[in-house]
Amino acid sequence: MDSYILEKHADGLLVFTINRPDKRNAISYEIMAGLEKALSLASEEDIKVLAITGQGEKAFCSGGDLSIFHRLKTEEEAYEMLSRMSDLLVKLLLLPKPTIALLNGTAVGGGCELASACDFRIASKHVKAGFIQGSLAITTGWGGGTFLSERLLPANAMKMLMGARTYEAEQLKELGFVQSIVEGDLLENARKYLNPILSLESDVLKAYKAMFIHKWNESRLQERVQEEVRRCAKLWESDAHHRQVDKFLEKK
Repeated sequence: MDSYILEKHADGLLVFTINRPDKRNAISYEIMAGLEKALSLASEEDIKVLAITGQGEKAFCSGGDLSIFHRLKTEEEAYEMLSRMSDLLVKLLLLPKPTIALLNGTAVGGGCELASACDFRIASKHVKAGFIQGSLAITTGWGGGTFLSERLLPANAMKMLMGARTYEAEQLKELGFVQSIVEGDLLENARKYLNPILSLESDVLKAYKAMFIHKWNESRLQERVQEEVRRCAKLWESDAHHRQVDKFLEKK
């Protein structure tokens, strides 16, 4: 079974689906490669919007696959992985076309970082999401903290990061993390939100997105993400982090 699915729709929507439901759609190196491919395809002229979602109804993305990444012990080993994924998410944020996270299920940790790199987030009614990294004695390390500080009011962003817990869909909407909550088929209902955007010419969409990209570039966003990655890598090496991950894996 392929670990990801890429689908191009006739109206200009490109959908990237993480296809690892048995792993709660956790990020692996194969998923990173797939996201790189999706970003490349999204640059094609006939694509207007890139959507990211997960297979099934249980999980959008549970973050990094700990069965793989827990083998990374040192700051240098962690930095290599964190830097690779953060580079991809910065490319996603700066993609000159609108992007949307379709939250089909729970999004935690790095899954929230992936969602926060997108311009919009639409969630199924049963979704829970949260930046739980603090409970593992680390911070966001893929750029999610920086992205969140651009998306939400400062107090709401700090609450989500420092609370290290999950929130219900309605709470996520109140915080500003989610723009719309839907019932039934997620993609079908998300189209009600997306169709006005997809009806516009690509050049119009790119011109509007360029305004935000200019703002992010002026605010040294990429440099700030690198600082975030460095801080997380240092914490990753700590005994406290490895103890918390061991406890987490023992519960599974």
